Amino acid sequence: MIDTGLPRITHPAAPVVCHDDGADHFHDYSEAEKSALAEFFWKSDNVELTTVGIDIGSSTSHLMFARVHLQRKTQLLSSSYLVVDRKILWKSPILLTPFLPDNSIDAARLKDFIDGAYRAADLAREAIDSGAVILTGEAIKRSNAQAIAQLFAAESGKFVCASAGHHLECTLAAHGSGAAALSRLTHRTVLNVDVGGGTTKFALLQKGEVRATCAVAVGGRLLVQDADGVLTRLDESARLTADSLGLALRLGETPVAADIARITEALAEVVIAFIRGEAPGALAQALLLTEPLEMGVRPHLVTFSGGVSEYLFGRETLSYGDIAKPLAEKIADAFSSGRIAAELRDPGHGIRATVIGASQFTVQVSGKTIHISANAGLPLHNVPVVFPALAENAAFSSADVAHEVRAALQRADLTTGQSVALAIPWHGDPHYLRLRSLAEGLAIALDDAGAAPLILMVDGDVGKTLGHILSDELQVARPVISIDGVKLQELDYVDIGRPVEPANVVPIVIKSLLFPAGR
Repeated sequence: MIDTGLPRITHPAAPVVCHDDGADHFHDYSEAEKSALAEFFWKSDNVELTTVGIDIGSSTSHLMFARVHLQRKTQLLSSSYLVVDRKILWKSPILLTPFLPDNSIDAARLKDFIDGAYRAADLAREAIDSGAVILTGEAIKRSNAQAIAQLFAAESGKFVCASAGHHLECTLAAHGSGAAALSRLTHRTVLNVDVGGGTTKFALLQKGEVRATCAVAVGGRLLVQDADGVLTRLDESARLTADSLGLALRLGETPVAADIARITEALAEVVIAFIRGEAPGALAQALLLTEPLEMGVRPHLVTFSGGVSEYLFGRETLSYGDIAKPLAEKIADAFSSGRIAAELRDPGHGIRATVIGASQFTVQVSGKTIHISANAGLPLHNVPVVFPALAENAAFSSADVAHEVRAALQRADLTTGQSVALAIPWHGDPHYLRLRSLAEGLAIALDDAGAAPLILMVDGDVGKTLGHILSDELQVARPVISIDGVKLQELDYVDIGRPVEPANVVPIVIKSLLFPAGR
């Protein structure tokens, strides 16, 4: 049996009672036996998990515990369990992420905070069935990530851990804020703007799917003053903004209030310009952390998440010595004055636009038409799934396929050499020319002779043929794993087991990041 690191569902044998008269003898059971039978049948189709979502970022860190109820699909003998209910058990206070004098994250203080959260929630670590740890900003730097990883070493088998670069952070915020659900339910184009302590992340959504992302170094804690007005934090992006205005700011000194206001307004204008779809100006170009946002269409709705959104929607009024409150006020003025024409909408989750855990009970078996190279290195665990925007029915252009695959990989913020699974849509007949064009595009984008296998998850029955074209005809340098008959969604992670013979199928465990429910 492949060890997936997941809690297992066990189905004890049900009592068997045989009668020759064909009568209904259920009434012969005692009340205790009836209760035990009812509990058995309920547990056969229902699973309850206790899960934790932990978000560690440059400015703030927090976590939440939830109880998730999963229910087996109604199809006979299905192994897929769907989330039917979720309940937040406890939310931590927001911690300003602690740093040491050398600007590395203070892992010891972070451990104390997390341990305290478990105690406050009255939960032992052994009681957690699954979870997700998301690292962003400074937390993903090598020394920080290694120290933080040690905090969760004991849970490594049951936690999904994601180091989120700028593009992935945009996507996580779009889903965690509720913007993706809002786009899906309203069938409207939504621009989610996540304004945190050090960065602002944009995600354009259509039909609930992220179409474009962008990040810029604008945030509410780029500069911080103590109770006496002395400057105690000055990020490089705040210093750069000050320089562009001809202002001089220095740590340990007390800046003029009017200078802080000018810097705040300049930073707000960068965010406003992106929302309005304007070409980046000189300051915006200097503050960009990714390529500029390519919207193509104007959003119907603009949603906000992140710490600054708490001021924008009136859930926070206190000042913490930073520029979050005045930054929010400047952005809000752009909506009230009509400078931004799109409708402002609160998606519901603000600073807690994060995961509440990982739903880990979706198990699928591949179709039989699969292709797996001899050196594929199965089993594989916690492989992120990415979704290139490929047409399901139209003919493929190899150049377009390569472009969309590269764009999807960029949004996923993958590290060099990391395994990744591409979700490939396929509808219609398996015409060779169409499959060949698809394979050529995949080869152009992915044949870099890396050690990680080229993993394809196809929802149509063409996995074997597609894998054969890549391996045998195009002779890509990487091992090829081409699996069909699997249904996935954005932000899934998969475990891929070894082939099961003689059926020639592969077991797939799908781990879906779970976000708070919409309002």
